[in-house]
Amino acid sequence: MRSIWKGAVTFGLVNVPVKLYSATEDHDVPLHQVHDADGGRIRYRRVCELDGEEVQYQHIDRAYDDGERTVVLTKDDLAALPAETNREIEVVEFVPSDQIDPIMLDRTYYLEPDSKSPKAYVLLRRTLEETDRTAIVKFALRQRTRLAALRVRDEVLVIQTLLWADEVREAAFPSLDGSVTVSDKELAMSGQLVASYEADFAPEDYEDEYQTQLRTLIDAKIEQGEALDTSETFGEQPEKEDADVIDLMEALRRSVSGSKGGGKGASKEDAPDSAKKAPAKRSTAKEPAAKKASAKKPAAKKAPAKKPAAKKAPSKKAATPERKTG
Repeated sequence: MRSIWKGAVTFGLVNVPVKLYSATEDHDVPLHQVHDADGGRIRYRRVCELDGEEVQYQHIDRAYDDGERTVVLTKDDLAALPAETNREIEVVEFVPSDQIDPIMLDRTYYLEPDSKSPKAYVLLRRTLEETDRTAIVKFALRQRTRLAALRVRDEVLVIQTLLWADEVREAAFPSLDGSVTVSDKELAMSGQLVASYEADFAPEDYEDEYQTQLRTLIDAKIEQGEALDTSETFGEQPEKEDADVIDLMEALRRSVSGSKGGGKGASKEDAPDSAKKAPAKRSTAKEPAAKKASAKKPAAKKAPAKKPAAKKAPSKKAATPERKTG
């Protein structure tokens, strides 16, 4: 990893030199736009509206327009802002960790000690661990002042930038204003359904199915060209059931009965009804044959019962049709 920022965490008179690293990365398959007629690459050009000339990035400045006037801000103007030149991660306060609403979390970064002795770094880490607190900090990154949460993850200090309070929209939905009655029976049944899916979260057990299928499609088109039949590559897509549930209680009852142990790590037989449609059809197709076989088993048992009076040969003849039928 390559550090993207250097500075120091400060609280009181304590100074902790650190390097900042992006903690996450994008794994999406890179795609670009092309002309559908000839496959030519589509590119965006920065063109000046006044002279119609294409402008190189180094000659582009920022501007603010209030509807009447335009104020141009050069790169030197932005670089001169005090917040941008400040290389400190200032601790504003220490708060209980459960007071940070996850909806405010934005980007995540790792902090590495940037000094010969990591003692101050370890001291801050141990303090946060033993007090079960999260530090609220402010710092400047990429020409923006950031509010962030400083916490510990796997013995490493982590900064998670936070949205400002006015960036979080209020959830005001008229459809939720009315009163809705939920019976105790429905709540109990829903609790059973949740219990059947209980498990410890393991992120490595999940994958981005869309990106996996997209890579499969690209590899297949490389091998087979434009004549690729996607239905053969991915199979026929099952029809989806109507999402409108008329009888909530019946839906809960079916879900609970079909998801006994249907959480993570459950077998296909334990999956909910909607997840095991195909297996259900296969087992239904085999059911008549299974019934026929089971219906003929008593006839096979009659032959041994006649052994004292009958000869062995007839007994074998009775068994022979049974094997052919099976």
